[in-house]
Amino acid sequence: MAFEDQISSLHLDFLKEIGNIGAGHAATALSQLLNKKIQMNVPKVEIVSFDEMVELAGGSEQIVASVFLRIEGDIPGSMFFILPLDDAAHFIGKMIGDPQYSLSEPPYNELGLSALQELGNILCGSYLTALADFTNLSLHPSVPALGIDMVGAIISFGLIEQSQVSDHVIVIDTAINDEDAFTTKSVRGHFFLLPDPDSFQTLFTILGVS
Repeated sequence: MAFEDQISSLHLDFLKEIGNIGAGHAATALSQLLNKKIQMNVPKVEIVSFDEMVELAGGSEQIVASVFLRIEGDIPGSMFFILPLDDAAHFIGKMIGDPQYSLSEPPYNELGLSALQELGNILCGSYLTALADFTNLSLHPSVPALGIDMVGAIISFGLIEQSQVSDHVIVIDTAINDEDAFTTKSVRGHFFLLPDPDSFQTLFTILGVS
């Protein structure tokens, strides 16, 4: 039986629950940072092919903002958090107090890029902590690397040091709602978790998949 045929809705529900716990931790941290109510949830988790991952991010030529990091420990791998440019600029503007902040063209404000890195730190760290707590695995993220480029270039750069790329990618849809007294801004980003080939076996053995 093929690997993907062994993945049941129960396994995906488990990953979604981990995602929602991570989203809850991240929302609390962002609410404190921005001094306003932030709500996050994970409407969907799925396992897709590498090509499908690129399409979900908007296609290989779509320009996006991304945070990339390597995961070391019991299940080495890579993680990308990818946001549309307008949504990334919205959150950066909130973090640095500049509602007119834009990522429409370089050069980009260094303070804004630092804010994007901090956003990536909070979000990626929250998800990895939830995954580690649930699985009792030891996971250590690298310092996030920022990218504003085409999806194809970002993903290729992130994986250039790997000799192998897994055929499967765990996609964690993430909805971020930024609420104030007058309006609610909804942001939809994607987490792409790419365990190294051997790491998929470790993770899904814990979930009961051969």
